[in-house]
Amino acid sequence: MIINRTSSPQFDNLQLTSPFRRSAPNSPPLIAMASTVVSRLSNLNRHLYPPKIGGFAMKVSPEVDEALSRGEPVVALESTIISHGMPFPHNLETAKEVEAIVRNNGAVPATIAILDGVPCIGLSLEELERLATLGTRAKKTARRDIAHVVASRGNGATTVSASMIFASMVGIPVFVTGGIGGVHRHGETTMDISSDLTELGRTPVAVISAGVKSILDIPRTLEYLETQGVCVATYMTNEFPAFFTEKSGCKVNCRVDSPEDCARLIDANIQLKLGTGTLIAVPIPKEHAASGNVIEFAIQTALREAREKNVTGCAETPFLLARVNELTEGASLASNIALVKNNALVGAKIAAALTQLRKLSKGGNLFSCFLVGYHVIMWFHLLCSWV
Repeated sequence: MIINRTSSPQFDNLQLTSPFRRSAPNSPPLIAMASTVVSRLSNLNRHLYPPKIGGFAMKVSPEVDEALSRGEPVVALESTIISHGMPFPHNLETAKEVEAIVRNNGAVPATIAILDGVPCIGLSLEELERLATLGTRAKKTARRDIAHVVASRGNGATTVSASMIFASMVGIPVFVTGGIGGVHRHGETTMDISSDLTELGRTPVAVISAGVKSILDIPRTLEYLETQGVCVATYMTNEFPAFFTEKSGCKVNCRVDSPEDCARLIDANIQLKLGTGTLIAVPIPKEHAASGNVIEFAIQTALREAREKNVTGCAETPFLLARVNELTEGASLASNIALVKNNALVGAKIAAALTQLRKLSKGGNLFSCFLVGYHVIMWFHLLCSWV
């Protein structure tokens, strides 16, 4: 708004000029301009005061920081899959390819890890290589482990739960992983339940995954997520996927068929301040789906061996995945890599759609505020002219 006022004390010659006079109320350039202004102002604080956990600073990569400050789409990625999910050099190659897929589909990747006690949001190539070569020497870090790894200045590969926490802290609403943890088989007696599920119940970040790892108890996992109040949606299907295979036999009530559908669901969950995450389950592409019977036989064998060797807790999932890969002669690893890449593709499109949705919403709201202000000043001018 530009106000040109003459020296008249009665404002007799008050002249108003407004950019709105030449633009329709839904003018896209104005909405885009307004959205840019809002994004820059809302993220200015990040530049002045870097994110901290209490007295502990976090390291946000320049690329991720710039994207967040501009309100551009960012996709958070976990690092446990790099250190514990695959052997070297497959882990490094996959990590680089996944980040490239995110970039090629309109978003900025933010791989999350703890290096030398510093939580890092977005890793450089050198940091990715370091994490990949560290492998299992990097501590598998869930929520409960964060304080210990930071305090001891250790190296931690973040699981779904820890990655969600850090993503939420810096304002990244979309997180991509291979598959989430869940209720372990025989969990009704062992009480072995992944912290991924409780994190989904208290951290408002959308998780894009290929469902729950098929080494777990999928029906009980879905029941637990319902108890936690987590919205579980399936992407372009009515049946919850089982990681290595497209179907688990478990139906889900919420179905989304496009990135835009996902964006609206995520935005509604955040705007309503429900305080929970959203799980969007994306089936593995058909051409990469493993044979259900072969996978199930390998899983049962691996589970029996885990019990015989007393492998429990956070060591169980890596053991089972590695053993299943051996028993399927590498077929499960190839499927694992394929589904992670597919999730990254879908996740990047969802992040881009969510950013677009927010820009239109912010731009429209800001335009309305400007329009109200314009009318207020016009009425003020009219009243003054009557005095």
